[in-house]
Amino acid sequence: MRVIALAVVLASLVTGSAMAQPKWAIVVHGGAGVIERADLTPQQEAAYRAAMTKVTKAGGEVLEKGGSALDAIEAAIHLLEDDPLFNSARGAVFTAEGRNELDASIMDGATLKAGAVAGVTRTRHPISLARAVMETSPHVMLMGSGADTFSKETGLEQAEPSYFFTERRWRSLEKFLAEQKLPVPPRPTGPVVADEAAALAHDEGKYGTVGVVALDQAGHVAAGTSTGGTTGKRWGRVGDSPIIGAGNYASDASCAVSATGTGEYFIRLTVAREICALVEHKGLSLQAAADEVVQNKLTALGGDGGVIAVAPDGQMAWSYNTSGMYRARLAAGEPLTVGIYKDEP
Repeated sequence: MRVIALAVVLASLVTGSAMAQPKWAIVVHGGAGVIERADLTPQQEAAYRAAMTKVTKAGGEVLEKGGSALDAIEAAIHLLEDDPLFNSARGAVFTAEGRNELDASIMDGATLKAGAVAGVTRTRHPISLARAVMETSPHVMLMGSGADTFSKETGLEQAEPSYFFTERRWRSLEKFLAEQKLPVPPRPTGPVVADEAAALAHDEGKYGTVGVVALDQAGHVAAGTSTGGTTGKRWGRVGDSPIIGAGNYASDASCAVSATGTGEYFIRLTVAREICALVEHKGLSLQAAADEVVQNKLTALGGDGGVIAVAPDGQMAWSYNTSGMYRARLAAGEPLTVGIYKDEP
């Protein structure tokens, strides 16, 4: 009888453990950087919290209905790319030449297929272009005018360059170029889309990026990242966001990671892949792996930024070595968590 009783207890523990694992999960970031309480007005803080809440819930709804991790990521990043609060698409920073050049990548943890684009200028949603590269082309990465041509031929929504213009980002460029003693290019022409939210955008420095990682009910993870790059970037600079393994990576064998920060350091450390490798090959928990790479390796190298991550078993994590990071997470049966500052969970 004792043996039977013990078997029942063990079975209940196993069942309870399985039940504790969320059937889906999503983690979102809107960029890391110099983000402190004294930097944001109450109106700005409220706007960012509301935006992160909206985006995370939208992705969660896709997952709750049985949608794929890829679908949830694309839906969530669409909202981020349309929101001028964030440095991606609609709110992208300007290059030294006065252009908005957009980068994005997406990766499917189930198949290890990936798609990325760099320096695109006419696609409203670069994350959708990255997914199109992954799913409808034989390539992983396209750049510049070729990527824009592929976007148009694929039938993705196009936008005039002026669509991405925001006054606050333009002023940030003028300030940056003045500090660097570089000439200010002519102000872009064309119809500008008015948006009151653009006036609330906070200049978090050179770290702005958006990203989403998700776990779907089929047990698959995926990751997506989208950015406008760095203010005043020159010579066709490309950061880590479209680099698979650096700013973005996903594998069902380990986890999915999206990064934000000083891209050159994330490329040199292959941050996203390194976190996944520590989970897969060293058996570290997701949080421990993220902290090892961000708090130790990245910091030791002199790099700034952060990551979000999710694992097939439902673990969620974020880690950053800057003063703040716009972040949120949500899982089946768990409450929504939204944070901005270092002293928040």
